[in-house]
Amino acid sequence: MNRLLSGLLLFGIFAGHAYADGDVYLCVDEHGNKEYKNTGLTKGCKKVELPGITIVPGPTVPKKAANAKSPSDFPKVDDSTQKSRDSDRKQILQDELKTEEQKLATQKAEFNNGEPERRGNEKNFVKYQERVSAMKDDIARTEKNIEALKREIANLK
Repeated sequence: MNRLLSGLLLFGIFAGHAYADGDVYLCVDEHGNKEYKNTGLTKGCKKVELPGITIVPGPTVPKKAANAKSPSDFPKVDDSTQKSRDSDRKQILQDELKTEEQKLATQKAEFNNGEPERRGNEKNFVKYQERVSAMKDDIARTEKNIEALKREIANLK
């Protein structure tokens, strides 16, 4: 416990007063407990030499011009092809949404408002509770998937 307090105190010294010019002393009492202090007036205190702090600036990222043009050999897609791809994507997302909604309906029916039927191997109530908890997690995950798919479809319009 005392080591934890000493570690926290040392962390506080480094974090809170990183730029202070004060001295730090390590004091050990008669029971061998270590304590860090900003004065060395107590018996058993020795000054601690702390390393200097080095600050290195992060790399600068060059800004791109707002009106930069694509290279002339950059591949381009004509509008009709892009519209076809967007339509296909929308249909795929709608199919996934329909599948997830059916999956959610099945999960909720099996969940039975938090009281699913017990199985033969669930004579132990803990196993039953674990399955119910897993079912809740599955339902929540499916609901989040449905929300995400609806957002994706809305972004296509």
